[in-house]
Amino acid sequence: MKPTISYDDFAKLDLRVASVLEAREHPNANKLLLLKIRVDDVEKQIVAGIRGHYDPADLVGTQIIVVNNLEEVVLRGEESQGMLLAASDADAVILLRPERECRPGATIK
Repeated sequence: MKPTISYDDFAKLDLRVASVLEAREHPNANKLLLLKIRVDDVEKQIVAGIRGHYDPADLVGTQIIVVNNLEEVVLRGEESQGMLLAASDADAVILLRPERECRPGATIK
């Protein structure tokens, strides 16, 4: 278990619904995918460790949940402007998604 955080710390996270516009394999890492996403009217790229669990073509047109205000980083030479949310167990990585389609950029509360 991780340490307990305050509500104020949790409230700093900007969790949003994002639409996946493009998805492709990372050219320099065998466990990463590059996702081009839309949050509101902004397009971003995120690097996600879901290669081998999801076919990039199957992700295009779907919606995911992202941490929208995560500090930008460069991972294996590619810029990542957020992080998707996923659950994992010994066998799989499972993306967290809205129950039904909604507006890209919708706030998670």
